[in-house]
Amino acid sequence: MNISRFFLFQLVFFTFLKFNFLSAAEPLPFNNIVLHKNPLQVSQVKFKDFDSKDIVLNKNDGKIKILNFWATWCAPCKEEMPSLDKFNVKNPDFLVYPINLEKINQKKTKKFYDDLNIQNLKIFFDPEFQLAKQFKLRGVPTTIFINQKGQEFARVIGDIDFSDKNFIKWLNNFY
Repeated sequence: MNISRFFLFQLVFFTFLKFNFLSAAEPLPFNNIVLHKNPLQVSQVKFKDFDSKDIVLNKNDGKIKILNFWATWCAPCKEEMPSLDKFNVKNPDFLVYPINLEKINQKKTKKFYDDLNIQNLKIFFDPEFQLAKQFKLRGVPTTIFINQKGQEFARVIGDIDFSDKNFIKWLNNFY
């Protein structure tokens, strides 16, 4: 083995060790986070805005997207929504999409936001449950994390505190 191949081998080997050590050493902040060892390919992500206009996410815009699926009748959704609202303000590098999994009802959804004093999140809908089916959701709240390449790299099943410092530190490792 010549010297340049030896150094190349060392560089690759130690980079591999460093990456695996760091990812293994960084604990998940909550036990209901599923981190995919190999990110999952995501087909087109399409849903409705508050005015029923189609929204299609750009997969390769360099941003991490957070799709938070919720419903107005969901008690855990009510618990986590205020922390998601604060997270959205304090972390502008992430694109947050709270998606209501009910038929479009602007009045009911707006009341839900008003009752919880949600001021910084837009309202989106998945009225035909296409995204719910696409992501194989089993309940709400569920949060899907999509990386800069348009791949699902993690999800949260159930509610979390989006303002938790350990969670934010963990999530920032993916940027």
